[in-house]
Amino acid sequence: MIHVHDLGGCAPAPLAHYLKALGILRLVSEQADAHARGWWEGERFRLASTLDESALRNFLLERYEPIPVFNPWGARSGFYPDNSETTARDALEDIEKSKGERFKSYRQTIATIRAVLHKDFADKKPPDDEKGRFVLALRRQVRGRASYWLDAVLAVTATSDDRYVIRQPALFGTGGNEGSGGYASAYMSAVSECLLKRRWDHALESSLFSSPLANCEWKQSLGQFLPEGSTVAWDFLFAFEGACMVRSAVTAKQASEVSRWMSSPFYVAPSSFGYASASRLDEFALNKGKELPGRGEQWFPMWAQPMLFAEVAHLFAEGRASTRRGRAIDGWSMARAATSLGVRSGITQFVRYGYLQRNNLATHFAVPLGRVRVPDRVLPVLACLDDLDQWMPGLHRQARDKDAPSRLRTAVRRLAETLLAVTQHPDEPSRWQSVLMCLADVETVMASGSGYKAQPVPALRPQWAGAAADGSAEFRLALALALQIDAVRRHWLPLDRKQPMRFATTGTGAQMRLARDTAVVMNGRSGIDDALALVERRLVEAAQRGARHVPLRAAPGAFAYPCDLAAWLAGAVNTDRTLALARALMSLDAAKWSQQRMSIPAPDAQGQPADGWMAIRLALLPWPLPDGRDPGADPAIFRRLASGDAATAFELARRRLRARGIHTTVRSASVPHDTARLWAAAMAFPITPEIAATFARRTAPTTTQENPQ
Repeated sequence: MIHVHDLGGCAPAPLAHYLKALGILRLVSEQADAHARGWWEGERFRLASTLDESALRNFLLERYEPIPVFNPWGARSGFYPDNSETTARDALEDIEKSKGERFKSYRQTIATIRAVLHKDFADKKPPDDEKGRFVLALRRQVRGRASYWLDAVLAVTATSDDRYVIRQPALFGTGGNEGSGGYASAYMSAVSECLLKRRWDHALESSLFSSPLANCEWKQSLGQFLPEGSTVAWDFLFAFEGACMVRSAVTAKQASEVSRWMSSPFYVAPSSFGYASASRLDEFALNKGKELPGRGEQWFPMWAQPMLFAEVAHLFAEGRASTRRGRAIDGWSMARAATSLGVRSGITQFVRYGYLQRNNLATHFAVPLGRVRVPDRVLPVLACLDDLDQWMPGLHRQARDKDAPSRLRTAVRRLAETLLAVTQHPDEPSRWQSVLMCLADVETVMASGSGYKAQPVPALRPQWAGAAADGSAEFRLALALALQIDAVRRHWLPLDRKQPMRFATTGTGAQMRLARDTAVVMNGRSGIDDALALVERRLVEAAQRGARHVPLRAAPGAFAYPCDLAAWLAGAVNTDRTLALARALMSLDAAKWSQQRMSIPAPDAQGQPADGWMAIRLALLPWPLPDGRDPGADPAIFRRLASGDAATAFELARRRLRARGIHTTVRSASVPHDTARLWAAAMAFPITPEIAATFARRTAPTTTQENPQ
């Protein structure tokens, strides 16, 4: 018969309670019921086993064999005669003197360690430069479950000159210590108190089921595993049993900085985003005023389907999350990897923990930073984020530079926040638009000369447009402006003419600067000003070439609809947002767009721009009308309109059209100064020849082709 236990004492947070769940599942599976299964339901862990509640208690009280935990390379290990070792030494001796079969493995491990110390170090604590050799000697001698602890607490890296360096996964502080406290000492005390002296039998129920019982609180601290709250002695045992599933052993020549974050399952470099209290300093550890690399963060999986211990163990053994571009190395790439890794592995969400430095600067807390939900299927739209995978690390390096301005750091942090959010809500166009807006903000900072070494936003696949399309006039107008046949991005950023996906620079080394380019006329401060500057620049370039048209032509499938133009002219469109979206959408890969452009839904609304504006628009076309009449473009019309003089601009346009045989029915157009500037800015949004023909039929329904020129 299968019994299902609701382990209320095992929760996703704090970390000690999460690890308890792993520990209890492991102990029951390895020592009592090989077919036991565990899973997460809400905020508690559930265990399905042939053991009923009474049998489960009896197993843990009478038969459970504790995993050997030791720390002879660190402080308070119990193996040495120092005064600071007294408590640990007493607990260690209690275990050595025990007679029970359940402590046999622990006794053998202690004997093995003493033998290695006697043979290689004359019973003395190894000096710091010999710790690597000492740990490797222990690895060769220690067998069985004791090796799990070694793998969880230390990783040994071989350097190019055959020296051995100990790496210390953050889960157990600095190799089993946190500040002046030793985890091994506290664990051995718990073994002595709970299993040898049996002083805490009454507290087992509280540890398992979170039942309120008197006299359960233990004076020992669980350190970073349980930064706040009371501790039950059993919590030490179960949490450490679970932590030993998070095995971290690594041996590699010339380990890179990236491999540092690969040495433990789901362990990545720290990222200060995605949680309310995020601060830049969360990515660092302060030491005498210096900013050193932080301890990182670790993502712990939760699963909703019952899993055998072997399946969970495999999940952690495999825990090297990766994206299509490579291994996850920070919070951003881990969030990316989670969306596919979780689907494959049955994970429903990850609990994200950061190992953050306490105010005393000597110790750290394992702080829950939130949860990342895993979709129940791989969503193709998330492949869009692949475009940023190689660019983001360089951008983060620029933002982490000690001389980076705060505006760059703020822009990058906001971008990271929106990227994390879009992985959680990939079906919401507003989330994708937020990413695009943040990309535009980052490039705004780059254009001012900060962080440009990361290079501009890379080429984005056309699917970005489909993901961000929300049916708004702002988005359709932004797409039309951004995807013009003669790329307009060069008016936003100083780009290398030979390598348009890189910035143009002058100088070398410390003297390197962004190049000044007269073609860059958009500054990102005002949507209307940017649109006006774009049209004016194109008119200047056309004049320099002796051309008669303004070179602003719509790309296939990306043009301004009449109803959207009408909304713009009426002031019903957010101009700044439109141009910000356009600046980001300029990164869309134009070549791919022409091959596989997205089908952006046409607007449902009906409406036409004002007749006066349509007449002016006909006088500023980039090509002849479909019937062959060619009004050309007179820069004076646009400049009058941009200055706020709509009446004069219209009169100039009407005369020009009449000279080409286009006789407008409207005779005058007079609008306020600000509206006239809106009219002028609307010229930046390209239309199709078919729409231009519609404008001609509407404004000049009786037109003949007399006197065409």
